[in-house]
Amino acid sequence: MSTRELTGGQIAVLVAAVAPMLAVGGLGGWATYTNVDAEFGRSETALGVVAAGEGLVLVLALVLVLLTMFGQTAPAVVRAGLWGAPIAATTVGLSVADTLTEAVVYAVTPMAMCGAAEGLGLVARRIVIYRTRHDAETARRNAAAARALAFHQARARSHPSRVARWHSQRTTWRLARVIGAGDTELSDELLNVQRARITEGADTALGAMMGSPAPAPAVEAPTPAPERHSAREVLRRRFAEMDPEDVIRVVGDAHPDAAPAELASLLIEHGVVVDAVDVVLVLGRPPARATLERDDADDANDDANDAPQVTPLPAPSKAAAILTAAEALGPDAKAADIVARVGRINGITTDAPYVRTVLSRARPTKKDQEQPRPMEGGYA
Repeated sequence: MSTRELTGGQIAVLVAAVAPMLAVGGLGGWATYTNVDAEFGRSETALGVVAAGEGLVLVLALVLVLLTMFGQTAPAVVRAGLWGAPIAATTVGLSVADTLTEAVVYAVTPMAMCGAAEGLGLVARRIVIYRTRHDAETARRNAAAARALAFHQARARSHPSRVARWHSQRTTWRLARVIGAGDTELSDELLNVQRARITEGADTALGAMMGSPAPAPAVEAPTPAPERHSAREVLRRRFAEMDPEDVIRVVGDAHPDAAPAELASLLIEHGVVVDAVDVVLVLGRPPARATLERDDADDANDDANDAPQVTPLPAPSKAAAILTAAEALGPDAKAADIVARVGRINGITTDAPYVRTVLSRARPTKKDQEQPRPMEGGYA
């Protein structure tokens, strides 16, 4: 943020205001020095009293100006000293007086230099704030009030003690009155908001008076809700875009202990039509082995009479078993009959809805039936 420069008129007014302050401060310091010197008769003591009272006020005021110039807040000791030093100077004046009249005069005299010192410090601080557009002390007070407000709001809402909640509720309202006090930037922003609202209100009122309708507020188009798909539909679409061998490998990795026939059934359910042989060729898994034992062999010749191990044929998948049963029972077979035959012949458990689904997928469409065969009808 750029700094503002003082104009020639402002500089002239500042000089005219600072000159009387310097004169009053000098006269007050000289008067205090004279009073103390008259009581003690030692000029060194009088100079020490002036330096400890009015001089300390001047030093603290200059420290506050320098801290403000560097964008820093004043410590609590500096702020307390600006109040305590004038009181100390007045107390010294009261203590050295012999009569009541002298006590009143000696107590008022230090106020001249103390007031001049604090006035000069305040003017210099305001010049820095005007040029830098930043008041560190105001920001400190507002930050402290905001922290206290947040604490009391939380305590008024959640503290287990009813008395503490009651106290924090009332403290919150007191803090709300002081937040933003002295913040010129906040005041400017609030005024801009108020001006915008007044302008909008005046525009609406003039439009109603002149007969022109007020502009309708813009209505945002509703955002369409995202389309939801089941997990199986998503997998069907993704598998349809992949190579069948990659799909077989993905499903095989997901079910490492499943038999080839079971993997083929899973793949058919997800839209990839394969059989157990395809799964074995892609995955290279060895087929299941079965061991047959003869009942008529003697115990001594068990090893010699054991039947050789036979590799059974791969069991058909559920869909293949359903299609085989439907072909055996004929086109008029019912789904319940197919379910019973598959369970009896193949040992596979299924239900009527799944049978109808498999049959509907395997049935050729009307378009395929009506498509003429090549060279059908002879030559023209």
